[in-house]
Amino acid sequence: MAEPTPAVAAAIEGELRLLDPLVRASAELLASLLHPEFREIGTSGRLWTRETIIASLTAESAPRPGPLTASRMRGSQLCADLVHLTFDTESKGVRSHRSSLWRLTQRGWRLYFHQATPFDDDSLVDPFAGPLAET
Repeated sequence: MAEPTPAVAAAIEGELRLLDPLVRASAELLASLLHPEFREIGTSGRLWTRETIIASLTAESAPRPGPLTASRMRGSQLCADLVHLTFDTESKGVRSHRSSLWRLTQRGWRLYFHQATPFDDDSLVDPFAGPLAET
């Protein structure tokens, strides 16, 4: 596989930062990575906005699941200011397929949209093979 474009590399770097428990606990760091119009469909199916996800992750009572590990991260630059990433995460035995859209802003690459879908058995096929696997 070819080296990722600078845009894909920047989106991957941002995504990996968002998986860091220290970043997830900081409203300031989260705000620097999330687009003002950020939306998420979480593993539970809940819809999140930038404000609700920051408040939830940084609340004193927020669960601290520990580090999330990422695998099979791949990206595709859809146009000059938009990158699509796909990857899997695992934390304490809970696995999810994930998809993210990163948009270039005046302040750099920001996460615009994210969706996570939990999965148990991944024995059928690689869901990220094919055109989306290209960088």
